[in-house]
Amino acid sequence: MKLHELKPADGAKKERKRVGRGTGSGYGKTAGRGMKGQNARSGGGVRPGFEGGQNPIIARTPQRGFSNARFRNEYQIINVAALNAFEDGARVDREALATAGLIDPDGPPLKILGNGELTRKLTVAAAKFTAQAAKKITDAGGSTEQE
Repeated sequence: MKLHELKPADGAKKERKRVGRGTGSGYGKTAGRGMKGQNARSGGGVRPGFEGGQNPIIARTPQRGFSNARFRNEYQIINVAALNAFEDGARVDREALATAGLIDPDGPPLKILGNGELTRKLTVAAAKFTAQAAKKITDAGGSTEQE
């Protein structure tokens, strides 16, 4: 097989159906929509899931379980290892982290996680701390504050 012999598989390329272009085309006049009725009208048809007034299957099926997604609290997370970017004795809060480009200043509250090691003595202010993160911060000589 050579490059000039390549062609698409049979049925891969189809001509677009040009409706409403005269009676000789076979799709003139009513453009393949039939004579009258809801589907013949502009904007006609029913919404997805509509079953002609019968109670739709989504409404007939029982709803099971509970999802906490509507009530979940979102947090921006930072690991203690990322706090090593700050100077010894610094106060690390949302403003400092946003200035360093580590969090979105207008985002949700801040949560500190305990992944990694902390080698600096810092005062860290956040909405939440994991127990491991708080322990690592205090073990390094720093302190934690609730925002």
